[in-house]
Amino acid sequence: MAESESGQDKTEDPTEKKKKDAREKGEIARSKELNTLAIMLVGASALLIFGGVMAQDMMELMRLNFSLPREVILDQRSMATYLMHSGKIALWSIQPFMIAMVLAAIIGPISLGGWLFAAGSMAPKFSRMNPGPGLKRMFSGKALVELLKALAKFIIVLFVALAVLTSDIDDLLRIAHEPLEMAIIHSLQVVGWSTLWMACGLIIIAAVDVPVQLWESHKKLLMTKQEIRDEHKDQEGRPEVKQRIRQLQRDMSQRRMMAAIPQADVVITNPTHYAVALKYDPDKGGAPMLIAKGSDFLALKIREIAAANEILLLESPALARSIYYSTELEQEIPGGLYLAVAQVLAYVYQIRQYRAGKGKRPEPLKDDLPIPPDLRRDA
Repeated sequence: MAESESGQDKTEDPTEKKKKDAREKGEIARSKELNTLAIMLVGASALLIFGGVMAQDMMELMRLNFSLPREVILDQRSMATYLMHSGKIALWSIQPFMIAMVLAAIIGPISLGGWLFAAGSMAPKFSRMNPGPGLKRMFSGKALVELLKALAKFIIVLFVALAVLTSDIDDLLRIAHEPLEMAIIHSLQVVGWSTLWMACGLIIIAAVDVPVQLWESHKKLLMTKQEIRDEHKDQEGRPEVKQRIRQLQRDMSQRRMMAAIPQADVVITNPTHYAVALKYDPDKGGAPMLIAKGSDFLALKIREIAAANEILLLESPALARSIYYSTELEQEIPGGLYLAVAQVLAYVYQIRQYRAGKGKRPEPLKDDLPIPPDLRRDA
C-alpha cells in the first residue's frame, strides 16, 4: 500500500481538485497497447477497403511513368508536368488510407482519458538526464511489467501470424500463378487480413493493460487523510487567514463609519457605554438612517468626533440601546422607533434654531421616549 513521506497511508480516494490538478499536469491514464490496437485495426481495415483502388492507381502510375514517349523524355517541361501529375495520382490514391490512419492516431489516445493538451508536460525536465533515476526506472517493477507485456505481444502476434500464414498457404502459392494485376490486389488482401487478425490478437493485451493503467493512475492519486484536510483548508480558507480578512473588513468598515459621523444630525449616547449617530435627509424622504454605532471605546471615539464637528450629543440610554441592537449600519431605523426619534430630531431642530438666535432655548428632552417593549433593551 502506498505510504506518504509523513508515514501516513494513502487510503483515501482522490478529491475532484486532486483529479483536476493531475489532469492539468497531464497525469492521466493512457494505454500504449490501446493506441497500437486502434492503429492496427483501422490500418488493416482501411487496407482491405481501399487496397484494391490503391493498387489500381499505383499500377496506372507505373504504366504512366514507365512508358514515356521519346519527345517527353527530351522535353524538360513535359517531365515537370508528368511529375506533378504523378504526384497528384499518388496523393489521391493514398488519401483515404492516410485520413483513416490520422483518425486512428487521434481516437486511440483519447478513448482512454479523453482529450488533453498539457503544455507543462512538454517543458524540458533536466532531472530526467540524471542517470541514477534512469537506471532505477530501467530495473523497476514497472519496467519488468513492460518487458512482460512486450514478450506477450511478441508471442501472441507470432502465434496469430503463424496460424494465418498456415491457413492462407494455398492463397500465397496461388498468387505466383496469377496475372500481375490480380496478384498485386490479391497480395494486398492477404496482407490486410493477416494484419487484421494479428491486431485482433492484441485485443487480449489491451483488455489487460487498460484496467491496469486505470488502477495505477488511481493509485498515484490516492491521498492521506491529512492531505484531504489540508486541501479542504486551502479551499475553504485557513482559519487564521479568514480571521485576518474579517479583521481588515471590520477596520475598513469602521473607517468609513468614522468618516460619516460629521454628516450626522445627532449622536445619542448611553451616556458612556453606547453611542449611535443618526442622519435624516428630508429631501430623500424615508426614515432616519443609522450611520455609526459603537460601544465602550468605539462609543468614546464617536463622541469625540461628534464633539469636534459640533454634532449635538444627546443622552438617552433607553433609545441608544434600542437603536444599537435593532438597527444595522446604513439602514433605516425600525418603524417602532419612529415616534421617539421624531421627538429627538424635533429637539435637535429647536436647538439649532436657538443657536442661530431664532428662538428660545428648548426644555431638556426627557428620557421617557415612547419605545415599544419588543425594541427596548435593558442596561
